[in-house]
Amino acid sequence: MIASQSASFPTWVEGRKGSFRYALQGLRRLYRERNARIHAVATGCVAALGAVLGLGRVEWALLVLAVTAVWVAEAMNTALEVLSDATDPLHNPLIGAAKDVAAGAVLLAATGAVGVGLLVFVPRLL
Repeated sequence: MIASQSASFPTWVEGRKGSFRYALQGLRRLYRERNARIHAVATGCVAALGAVLGLGRVEWALLVLAVTAVWVAEAMNTALEVLSDATDPLHNPLIGAAKDVAAGAVLLAATGAVGVGLLVFVPRLL
């Protein structure tokens, strides 16, 4: 590392701390959404059932990926809704269509997560 790079390291760290602070603010905003709280309950149920059933590493990995996909879709949906409402608070059919597509993405992710959950849990429960 050259001297000029090492001198900027504290600035880099401060910048990352700011990024994490903004990200945590975003997650708090996300959690205020009713659907996100429903996802949180579902996530807790999946984690509890997985712990009770003693899932293996691959099963946990599949569930983590599925749950993460749902959370990411919900976060992007919420971001699009907030931005859309700020851009045009009146009903705009194109913005409405974009919101519908984003909501559809959440539905797709949730449906896929249910499929993964069934593939992981049903054999263990039977």
